[in-house]
Amino acid sequence: MRVIFFGTPEFAVASLDALQAEHTIELVVAQPDRQQGRGMKLASPAVVNRARTRGLRILQPPKIRNDDFLQELDALRPDVGVVVAYGKILPERLLQIPRFGFLNVHGSLLPLYRGAAPVQRAIEAGESETGVTIMRVDRELDHGPMLEVVRTAIEKDERTPALAKRLSILGAEALSRVLRELEIGGVTEQAQDHSLATYASKIGREEGRVDWKLTARQIYNRFRAFDPWPGLFLESGTDGVLKLTDVHPVHLDQSAPPGVISSTTATTVTFATGEGGLEIRSLQRSGKQPSSAADYVRLRRLKIGDRLE
Repeated sequence: MRVIFFGTPEFAVASLDALQAEHTIELVVAQPDRQQGRGMKLASPAVVNRARTRGLRILQPPKIRNDDFLQELDALRPDVGVVVAYGKILPERLLQIPRFGFLNVHGSLLPLYRGAAPVQRAIEAGESETGVTIMRVDRELDHGPMLEVVRTAIEKDERTPALAKRLSILGAEALSRVLRELEIGGVTEQAQDHSLATYASKIGREEGRVDWKLTARQIYNRFRAFDPWPGLFLESGTDGVLKLTDVHPVHLDQSAPPGVISSTTATTVTFATGEGGLEIRSLQRSGKQPSSAADYVRLRRLKIGDRLE
């Protein structure tokens, strides 16, 4: 089939590869290059980098409601459109261009976790299972009927990069199956139960700030979910932002106010939380390499009962 592909981050690359293996990709559309890193240099999205290596035609329009852009896509006469984490809602006029409409690869078990950050929000919520859904795109956010759902377990210590990678592969495989069925007219669509819908909002930097009133498990889930960005961090009046690079929830026998040091070892420091303790194994000061949390506490001459802020 003739395909137009909309996608931007690494999560979309596996689907792009799967499509090119079986279909003709007429055009790849991605978000514009963005400034990244300390030097704020322009960097291309992962999908653009992969498309270039595969010799595919690429467009990165700042707006997709532009008449010239839509006419250009219409002239391609695509059979189907595929969107994977593109980053913008597609307008109705665009959805009507492909003969079979648009399909979306979404990283959750819809209708749960509609929105921008389904993988992170599932981990943050402590879910033990998630998956990927192939759905038909309509005018509402992650609202259309489902064509295939694939489930997978979330391991108790799994972080966003590993889970997202697995989901991207499962999604690419499911997408390939659905397109084969679509081509021969054998695809079955199932409406979502919209009464069960939840929303996975975009992650904000401040969400990575440690809230000691939460339980240790909740803080740890945020640590797993917000890897690599914004990470889990707190601020010290002495050293500014401290990124917690290795933490783990532990049981605490004694009760202590949330946020105070409850115990130390030669290599770790445990802080009391709203329930249980958060063992910090390593942390990172701004502009420095990660170091032992215990070494940092000794350097600051902190003791049991003190706070790190």
